Amino acid sequence: MRITFNGAAQVVTGSCHLVEVGGIKFLLDCGLFQGSEELEELNPKLTFDPEEVDFVILSHGHLDHCGRLPYLVKRGFRGKIYATSGTIDISRLILMDAAQVQEEQLKTVNRRRLREGKRPRELLYTLDDVFDTFHLFRSCEYHRWYSVGPVKFRFLDAGHILCSESVELEVEGKRVVFSGDIGNRGKPLIRDPEYPHRADVVIMETTYANRKHKSFEESVKEFKEAILSTFERGGVVLIPTFALERAQDILYILKKMYEAGELPPCKVFLDSPLAISITQTFRRHPECLEERVLRELRERGDIFNFPYLEFTRRVEDSKRINDYRGRAIIIAGNGMCTGGRILHHLKHRAWDERNAIIFVGYQAEGTIGRQIVEGAKKVKIFNETVAVKLKVYTINGFSSHADRPQLLDWVRRAAGRDSQVVLVHGEKPVMEVFAPDVMREVGARVFMPELYTSLTF
Repeated sequence: MRITFNGAAQVVTGSCHLVEVGGIKFLLDCGLFQGSEELEELNPKLTFDPEEVDFVILSHGHLDHCGRLPYLVKRGFRGKIYATSGTIDISRLILMDAAQVQEEQLKTVNRRRLREGKRPRELLYTLDDVFDTFHLFRSCEYHRWYSVGPVKFRFLDAGHILCSESVELEVEGKRVVFSGDIGNRGKPLIRDPEYPHRADVVIMETTYANRKHKSFEESVKEFKEAILSTFERGGVVLIPTFALERAQDILYILKKMYEAGELPPCKVFLDSPLAISITQTFRRHPECLEERVLRELRERGDIFNFPYLEFTRRVEDSKRINDYRGRAIIIAGNGMCTGGRILHHLKHRAWDERNAIIFVGYQAEGTIGRQIVEGAKKVKIFNETVAVKLKVYTINGFSSHADRPQLLDWVRRAAGRDSQVVLVHGEKPVMEVFAPDVMREVGARVFMPELYTSLTF
């Protein structure tokens, strides 16, 4: 068995791992590189011919895990893509949005590249390529074993986002576990991650393997305080958020604040068409919800709506938000401030010290979000320099990723002294901190593959 790492190798993006075994080739994820321009230029680069890939096993619907599937199809892939039904529904929404965003952004990017004397970048894929991908999806249930040639696999609930999966595989007499992204325990909407059986080879994510999150309860308290103190200053709260999971967590918390009388009268704008659509998807997949939330959905028929909330799908409605001067919470994509409507709100609000921005998710290197978190006094938005004077909050307890103690707990169950643990989906300095912990706690051999390198087991 040979595994080649075509993404998420010493970076937190582009998850894509080619497995060659018994005369077949398959992928664990096929995600998009996001963040800096240098990373995005890696998207067309593959170490394999897509026509030769027999199938794909998809861990979940985040763009950095599913985002190159249409490119794979464009290049000739015709195999099946296995995932849970919820992941399939989410991936369809995510990929349609990605194709449209790429097309819009490429015009601006190429104008700049031409001025800089660089070659224009080609469109990675179109909406038609996305539609050609849809018929290749095959729905799988949790815990049921499936066989494709010499490979058997089953899905466990990864607890990361709605209907996400870790994957257990049986290959050539060996058990392999691919973690996907491991969820942060104690989240309000979805179930905690399941533990895998002990495996010979463990491929695991390490996004937050060097830190301990605050508890969810502490984070909610900090979140409430950030909102109330901003309102006391007469400011507006900006929340750059991922359309999937984080936006729904935030809506659920705000709804609970409203019901408890803790949220003063205000406007809450969910300014993301994609997040609005995904919120509807949550209602269609109760099988992935935490039991308490499922009871609430059955009894009340809704787990998100409350009187202050406004959904803004149309661009015209989004623009009008910039003229609003009362108390407001603006939840807008995207979560790392690399594009989307949040950039327009930052342009209009970042210079006012009464306002606040609350980061509730990971900010990759090279993103505007990362610059603001690291204390930048100015950022460039749409080729305009904008002063950053608003108050900045970073609340990591809302993360959908497990932290260091949870990852160690997970790998203790997944690996033993004879196991080989492969660290992926993490920045190199983070892995270098975590690897000795794994060797000490588990006794397993640990690898940190570089991009496009291969390991044979």
